[in-house]
Amino acid sequence: MLGWQRPMLVGAIGLSLVLWLWQSFDSAVGLSELSVFSAVLLGISLWWWQQNKLKKATSVDNSPPNREKVVKAIAKASNIINQLQAEAENHATLSTLQEQFTNLNNQLERQQLNIAITGGKAVGKTTLLQALSNWENTSNKPVTFQETQPLFTLENPNVIEANYADLVIFVTSGDLTDSQWQIWQQMAAKNQRTVLAFSKQDEYLPAARATVLYSLQQKVTDVVAISAKPNVVKVRQHQSDGTVKEWLETPAADISELGQYLQQIVVKEGQQLIWETTIRQAVNLQIEAKTALNQVREQKATPIIEKYQWIAAAATFANPVPALDLLATAAINASLITELGNIYQQKFSFQQAQTVAGTMVRLMLKLGLVELSTKAIATLLKSNVVTFVAGGALQGVSAAYLTRVAGLSLVEYFQSQEVATNAETGLNLDKLGQTLQKVFQQNQQVTLLQTFVQQGMNRLLPEAQTKAS
Repeated sequence: MLGWQRPMLVGAIGLSLVLWLWQSFDSAVGLSELSVFSAVLLGISLWWWQQNKLKKATSVDNSPPNREKVVKAIAKASNIINQLQAEAENHATLSTLQEQFTNLNNQLERQQLNIAITGGKAVGKTTLLQALSNWENTSNKPVTFQETQPLFTLENPNVIEANYADLVIFVTSGDLTDSQWQIWQQMAAKNQRTVLAFSKQDEYLPAARATVLYSLQQKVTDVVAISAKPNVVKVRQHQSDGTVKEWLETPAADISELGQYLQQIVVKEGQQLIWETTIRQAVNLQIEAKTALNQVREQKATPIIEKYQWIAAAATFANPVPALDLLATAAINASLITELGNIYQQKFSFQQAQTVAGTMVRLMLKLGLVELSTKAIATLLKSNVVTFVAGGALQGVSAAYLTRVAGLSLVEYFQSQEVATNAETGLNLDKLGQTLQKVFQQNQQVTLLQTFVQQGMNRLLPEAQTKAS
């Protein structure tokens, strides 16, 4: 006899019997098991796809920044921080996040523009900073300049620490290298306003200088040629008595074009640049707070996934109708989805959770994950001495494994969403499918799979010995 006193197995067998009765009824009216399974999946798929169509596509907002957008971005950061406080009021990062939020809120009234000067080593950053100290700002907005650490060094290989900057002057002494171009693209992706300063142009012959400048202009829009510290030149002067007088002279810095360009930007775009920086900082704060919140939720989700994966193993191991294994797993996963949804503030009714579970089964079948996992687990079980339960063990461990993959996939999927209070808009099936594939691949490592199979066998062996006796 089976161990009925064990609540996990009792509940699992109860679910299996309900599904067995359903399948028996369908068989009585002439439907095959495959037809039942196909019909259920088809119905679920059609219903869910129709629901998904109702979801409006999120359009990318490329309009200029304004105060309203800044307020919304700050409010999003506030919501996530408040949610973190509600779920983990003693979290280690909470006070730091709240302090950052206070500073961010103060940015709304900021008038001063912050300009960063960045680039690799020995390109003329410091010299340009010194030359700009004499720049005459005729706008009504105060401007400060700050030099960043050199890029492309061991200490700072390719990261610009300029989140504070409303405008970045990127200094290069020649055509852009691949590394420089990557940095430029990173800044563009973050909506970082950037001007490219072609320094040390006086070191080039006129033809070479024109070639480099033309190449830079083909790559980026905002390019200005400067000579912040021209090289010393020899001056020769012929005297009236026929003699020649020579001396060394350092030409004055030539940053006039850059100065005019900066003046135009400050006057025309100053306020928008401040708003854009504040939005960027708010997004960074959102990400930091969401990371902390996800860690808290993941700690709660992990034991729930482990609980249901072993329930699925017990149900499938005890199920007398092998064709219903996937349906049994889907039914169990509905409870898993409901509990995970509660953790991630994605409120599902049990009926909605059943639909999601069916959708995930369909995705797993479509992606071939069921077949791949079964083959991998079967290979690992061949060396097990408990041959008389090989079939049941294979099905049980496979069900547990697929339940785990489903749970981990939902966790990763939910973590990528904004903090929400309901799930009425449905799931993005394309994204969910991609997440399933990613999580499945991450959990296909041989050592991880071996450990999981061993854990499954340790769980199922007592039930197998009782059944054999």
